[in-house]
Amino acid sequence: MAPEPPLLTMSGITKSFPGVRALDGVDLEVQAGEVHCLLGQNGAGKSTLIKVLAGAHQPDDGTITWSGETVQLSSPITAMRLGIATIYQELDLVEGLSVAENVFLGHEPTSAGFLVRTREARTMAASLLKRLGHPEIDPARLVGDLSAAHQQIVSMARALSHDVRLIVMDEPSAALDPDEVDNLFRIVDGLTADGVAVVYISHRLEEIRRIGDRVTVLKDGRAVAVGLAAVSTPTRDIVAMMTGRNVEYVFPQRPAPGTRGTAAPVLTVEGLYRKGEFEPVDLELRPGEIVGLAGLVGSGRSEILETVYGARKPTAGRVLVDGTPLRPGSVRAAVAAGIGLAPEERKAQALLLTESVTRNVSVSSLSRFARAGWLDRGAEREAARTATRELSLRPDNPDAAVRTLSGGNQQKAVLARWLLRGCRVLLLDEPTRGVDVGARAELYAVIRRLADEGLAVLLVSSEVPEVLGLADRVLVLREGRVVHTADAGELDEHRVLDLVMEGSPTS
Repeated sequence: MAPEPPLLTMSGITKSFPGVRALDGVDLEVQAGEVHCLLGQNGAGKSTLIKVLAGAHQPDDGTITWSGETVQLSSPITAMRLGIATIYQELDLVEGLSVAENVFLGHEPTSAGFLVRTREARTMAASLLKRLGHPEIDPARLVGDLSAAHQQIVSMARALSHDVRLIVMDEPSAALDPDEVDNLFRIVDGLTADGVAVVYISHRLEEIRRIGDRVTVLKDGRAVAVGLAAVSTPTRDIVAMMTGRNVEYVFPQRPAPGTRGTAAPVLTVEGLYRKGEFEPVDLELRPGEIVGLAGLVGSGRSEILETVYGARKPTAGRVLVDGTPLRPGSVRAAVAAGIGLAPEERKAQALLLTESVTRNVSVSSLSRFARAGWLDRGAEREAARTATRELSLRPDNPDAAVRTLSGGNQQKAVLARWLLRGCRVLLLDEPTRGVDVGARAELYAVIRRLADEGLAVLLVSSEVPEVLGLADRVLVLREGRVVHTADAGELDEHRVLDLVMEGSPTS
């Protein structure tokens, strides 16, 4: 018997936008029941390719074959009818609708052609959520009230509500803790066992080893490798193909313990506590020091940063800068004292996406450029350019809209904002989320250089190697409690994971 044709074949796909050739003859082949991983740096063409596959973009050239037949994916509805579902990194859920309404949005079960059968929709949604390992999610609950991890599950349920044969998952683990990632992989294994194909996009190469069958690598809009074996292809080879150069997975050298000086703490946290989120926390942060907070999602890491920053008001305790207490729950007071925050969701919480790089960098320092009631735009632009050049932000164009930058360069724009402001304490929440491999190493170097120049850094990351590689000292949290404090060199990944799972208080 003749072998079954690939479920999906994309051949010679090209797509151009004004001034940019996003895809240049890309090939992709996906078999039924496999996990095909799509890798590449930000700007390599991954997003454009999956939007072509989803019917959101029309290719300028090339052919798409589905189960051996040439097709035109003229719209997202066309793709969905064929059985192609896409779960984007930026979830396209309607926060004001219920879980069930989101799951069946656009194909609601109805009576007489227009009356939505709400009870049936909720029952069917509950069945899908149970299949995904989350029966605790209430189909009647508003999606806007759910955690990021549960919203991800709702997006998967929506995909499964169709007769899906291929699911595209764009950075699906970005907002998940390790337990949720394990559940995600269980879901993927169940899908592929049923013959569903998965196109999986991630910057985390260790995930590719765990879940992937084959790998296609994009660089500068071209497929530089198609269908590599996910498990046996060396990491160094994959990184070299993605970047065009070899990248060492090493962090910048940090000062040896005891050599960081004896300067007085710039930041002191005394008994800081927020009911229902984290237990009392004490820490000191000195100029030039990087302190990391390690723990699972929900352990209170981000909440501690936001409370130090004044975005949340503590139940008890205080935050001091240079020994002076700050007014609790006041961002204005924190910023005036020299504290800056690069939040976890930089697009939603930190960036003005449609504004220029200049305005994004200067927005916290606009009073510096006020001249008799007018804004000196030339001085603003020049100051922003100086700050971004210090961080090697690319492109070197202060007038570019910040939404056009890669994830790594968007993060640099946020850091440049606080450098321009004269920040002395920098709070970093998931600083490399959505940042490609090559840009990560560059960000690590930037963070260490800023610390070496005297900036005090408090760092949160879901990736334990990142915390251990960047931080000088580490506080390990479990369920809102600090269960261990040590120099980073005294810890390894296994020890940290044991602590966050078991949580026995030690020091």
